[in-house]
Amino acid sequence: MDIIDETALPPLLDTFYASVRADPMLGPVFEGAVTDWPAHLSRLADFWSSVMLTSGRYKGNPVREHLRHADVIDVAMFERWLLLWRVVTSDQLSPLAATAMVEKAERIAQSLQLSLRLRNPEGRAALFTSSPAHPA
Repeated sequence: MDIIDETALPPLLDTFYASVRADPMLGPVFEGAVTDWPAHLSRLADFWSSVMLTSGRYKGNPVREHLRHADVIDVAMFERWLLLWRVVTSDQLSPLAATAMVEKAERIAQSLQLSLRLRNPEGRAALFTSSPAHPA
């Protein structure tokens, strides 16, 4: 039995990305990168369905998408994104589902950061400097 189902994803993503868009650190980056929010949210639902439910619906390339904006992404932004993700998932999902979603998001964030660094090590030094962790 899955710990999350398809019906939980759209409201979770709507709430989460509303908080991202309102965030002073993340909002400007996302507003500059996303031109069609309904389509973006639909792709994200496909992504999380594929990741959590192995549906295979997502056909994109997250590394390529993030690489397009790597010049404005830093490690603090990944940490802030994860903090907001923890808050929204814990508010909207069962503890088991929230934990699973957070663990998967943390692994994805680590993978994205590594991929961005490997693809352009000279221009991404700020992305990989240590900074204090945000409290959960």
